[in-house]
Amino acid sequence: MSQTSPYPIVQKTRPTFYFIGVTTGKSSINRVFPLWTAELGHPEVVLEGIDCKLNDDPEAYRRAVAQIKYDPMSLGGLVTAHKINLLNAARDMFDYLDPYAVLCGEVSSISKRDGRLEGHAKDPITSGLSLDAIIEPGYFARTGGDILCYGAGGSAVAIALHLIRKTDAGDRPRRFVVVNRSQGRLDHLREMVSGLQTDIQFEYILNSDPLRNDAIMEQSPEGTIVINATGMGKDTPGSPITNAGLFPRHSIAWELNYRGELDFMHQAIAQKGSRQVKIEDGWVYFVHGWTQVIAQVYHVEIDAARFARLDALANSIRG
Repeated sequence: MSQTSPYPIVQKTRPTFYFIGVTTGKSSINRVFPLWTAELGHPEVVLEGIDCKLNDDPEAYRRAVAQIKYDPMSLGGLVTAHKINLLNAARDMFDYLDPYAVLCGEVSSISKRDGRLEGHAKDPITSGLSLDAIIEPGYFARTGGDILCYGAGGSAVAIALHLIRKTDAGDRPRRFVVVNRSQGRLDHLREMVSGLQTDIQFEYILNSDPLRNDAIMEQSPEGTIVINATGMGKDTPGSPITNAGLFPRHSIAWELNYRGELDFMHQAIAQKGSRQVKIEDGWVYFVHGWTQVIAQVYHVEIDAARFARLDALANSIRG
């Protein structure tokens, strides 16, 4: 790895793990990380946030990657809202991309190995672990529900890939509907899906009108999993639907955020009794996402027993 950076680099005096996000200072990881890194035998490592604007200047992403690449004490990092944009901006700076990163066109994990900068897409693993914790085997065969996903970014791509690769037909939905405000993300998802063999019917809808989102949701069958993967309610205000939108009966409302105003989740809670809606937030996704990336950066295995300890530590902070 070349030691000459085209960007100014801060020479760290302590081993540093980066969190590249939008409002990193508000995340629970700032309290959880010291407990986790001590549990994993690295109490000397500190966490540092790098806040970028949504759809930031590509140079902002390149500077963040350069800091990790060229500073010996910068160990690696986790990327949240910028997974696709960061890779688009800095693909040439990586010496290795794992197959998921290539297929999904995103990186959520930046790490180093043998002098190489590596990028991994952990979301297909994270989303799978999280979804499998929410629903039982054979859920879609039993309920006949679809997937309705608002947002077509990295999380939507990962959830789609996870479901496509389910071997049992009963674990795959008949239909996966994705709604997004910009065409580019829909095209990105469509391109990935088109290269895979699947019996799931994908429907791509370009829309930014919450009232139309209400109508799309109300046309979904019972048991549908309705996902807020837009970042609204955390990174941006509001919800993809209105307060008048009706969730399908016996549906699951999966809010991928765990902090912020969480408007979508509160809309679902208001219908918990009348529509028999099950509500899930993004906490499980948060825990799996971070532990997967930390394991990659530290080059350690996190087995079930160790994950249980880390999960318990995280929940002690959450209260």
